[in-house]
Amino acid sequence: MMSFVALLVLLAQVNLFGVLRRHTFRAQVQDFISTMRMAAAGAAESNRRYEVILDLAEQSYLLRQITSPNLTEILEEEIVTQGWFGDNCRLVSVEFDDGTYTNKDRAKFRAGHAGWQYGGKIVFIDESEQPYAVVVSRLTPVVELLEGDPPLMTPKAKEEVPFL
Repeated sequence: MMSFVALLVLLAQVNLFGVLRRHTFRAQVQDFISTMRMAAAGAAESNRRYEVILDLAEQSYLLRQITSPNLTEILEEEIVTQGWFGDNCRLVSVEFDDGTYTNKDRAKFRAGHAGWQYGGKIVFIDESEQPYAVVVSRLTPVVELLEGDPPLMTPKAKEEVPFL
């Protein structure tokens, strides 16, 4: 009887640990999505431009308000917030709707008054190697998390769009 109770306690601990690890993945991704939404909302409500820089090598992101014409230099006073991804939430790739892709360099999403300069998807994997994609649309301010790694919707050429 005692070993049965010990087994139940062990199972409960394993389940609780798994839930906490998933929550940590979700919490990290939600913090990142909040940063993306902050950039879009700040740009939409003003004439300011914002940039979210993802660094795949460093597993980090940074939100800055663009204040100078030199986009390569990041001034300390431009940084709004920054964050890092952990072992249970790894940033693996970024694909833009213009066809560019990276799985090792920096990627930049810029937002202005009219919305995102480019749309795309940012792919993460959790501790069980399950992929998730944060999808950014340049047509709407929506930034959403989807399970899996869905194909990216790209703008079609005029010739491919049928007349209605």
